[in-house]
Amino acid sequence: MRAAHLSPLLLIALTVALLAGLPVASVGLNLFAGGTSETWTHLSQTVLPDYILNTLWLCIGVGTGVGLIGVATAWLTTMHEFPGRRIFEWALVLPMAMPAYVMAYVYTDFLQFVGPVQAALRESFGWQHGDYWFPDVRSLPGAVLMFVCVLYPYVYLLARSAFLERASGMLEAARTLGMGPWRAFFSVSLPLARPAIAAGIALVLMETLADYGTVAYFAVNTFTTGIYRAWFSLGDRVAAAQLASMLLGFVLLLLVIERTSRGRARYHNTTGRNRPMAGAHLSGLHAVLAIVVCSLPLLLGFILPATLLLKMALTEGDAQFGERFVMLARNSFMLASITAGIAVLIALLLAYGARLSKSTLARALNRLVGLGYAVPGAVIAVGVLIPVTRLDTWLAEYWVIWFGYNPGLLLTGGIAALIYAYLVRVLGVALHTVESSLAKITPSMDDAARSLGLGQSETLRRVHAPMLRGSLLTAALLVFVDVMKELPATLVMRPFNFDTLATQAYTLASDERLAEASTASLAIVAVGLLPLIAISRQISRSRK
Repeated sequence: MRAAHLSPLLLIALTVALLAGLPVASVGLNLFAGGTSETWTHLSQTVLPDYILNTLWLCIGVGTGVGLIGVATAWLTTMHEFPGRRIFEWALVLPMAMPAYVMAYVYTDFLQFVGPVQAALRESFGWQHGDYWFPDVRSLPGAVLMFVCVLYPYVYLLARSAFLERASGMLEAARTLGMGPWRAFFSVSLPLARPAIAAGIALVLMETLADYGTVAYFAVNTFTTGIYRAWFSLGDRVAAAQLASMLLGFVLLLLVIERTSRGRARYHNTTGRNRPMAGAHLSGLHAVLAIVVCSLPLLLGFILPATLLLKMALTEGDAQFGERFVMLARNSFMLASITAGIAVLIALLLAYGARLSKSTLARALNRLVGLGYAVPGAVIAVGVLIPVTRLDTWLAEYWVIWFGYNPGLLLTGGIAALIYAYLVRVLGVALHTVESSLAKITPSMDDAARSLGLGQSETLRRVHAPMLRGSLLTAALLVFVDVMKELPATLVMRPFNFDTLATQAYTLASDERLAEASTASLAIVAVGLLPLIAISRQISRSRK
């Protein structure tokens, strides 16, 4: 490529892509390094098989659960009429505001031996300890249940969109050919929605693999808990990087499976008859079943845990609520705000640069940047710490030579490295949001701006930015909420004596102070509701 083709925006995209890929490359370079160390030998002989099996079972259980619930609820609320449907179609996304680790804390307190459920059973039947069996929520099946309850909306949203957008004429044709509702669903609707469902399940599984708080609290050994243990308990960053590379291999395998599962199949809409179909009216027992199917995930995934959190926060809550809580909230809001601002600015420049250049390189660089969301926070944390720590050491050595004193750790000693890790993780969210909105602006507006004498920067500032204001705000809000909930990277990379609402909730829950953890957890859930309000309003307007 000639140097003339490397515009400033393309150079920015290249720099951002290199910085975004650095953590993954850093982890990958340690895959075979020190493979015969005592730490790695110990891990491979003791807990590594558990890491692999538990991770596989988590993926199988969560993938199956979210697929069944997400598709069933999307089909019912999209293609049928029954009492409460209009409420369910937007309320079913509310569990996305509830982080899985918060769910784990709430249900542990609710279902443990001294919790209200078992206490009520003992009081009602006169049972004593050992007289009855009760399932242990702090287990692998319990972890699967937590993930399914909070992550099924990913599949629900994508499947619902597919059911709404796919050709209604095909369903009408299927019915004229004598197909009943069930046969039309399995023969027409489900195959048409297959790419969206697969994409939703892939997103869910990547979120599951990235989780640390839930599996650590439930004592389920997975790669994320192993990475944290190898880094902090065993002090071996090479072993942590090797585990991180294996976890990254799981993520890449998911992406490959999702892509190859489509094969050469295409799912195009070949008719213009794409209006929403009139929903089939359900009554009697069928209506009751539809209400139950839609109510259960909403009840278990949001209403019950939110109610329990609110009750605990009001009756007991955090004993340090006050100045300490304000400091935690300030830290969380500061990190989330800085990351959101930088992410939206970079995403706008990348999307606009790709629009101007229209080159394969620009699109490829943006895709590379967007892959960061598929990389678990624990992997990114390890991948950032290894090179940034070396850079910190180098800077400290030369700082002494240049200025005569040791400044300490300039990057890892503050929040700079942590924000870098956040950006690698969430930049794809902002980029996808901005790109999709920028694509809706007709290129003729660019031509009109140039004919009026506006340059590229002026066109972006005076034409595109005002039109993208709503999308930029949405992107910032999504990044803000993601950072507020992010736990693995924050635990690994936060400076000393620097806590957030997420780390406070995890620390208190780990000490079995579940009621005290409710205050910080409830704040995280409340913030998570903000983007869901906008999504819910959009869903409510989708049939109008």
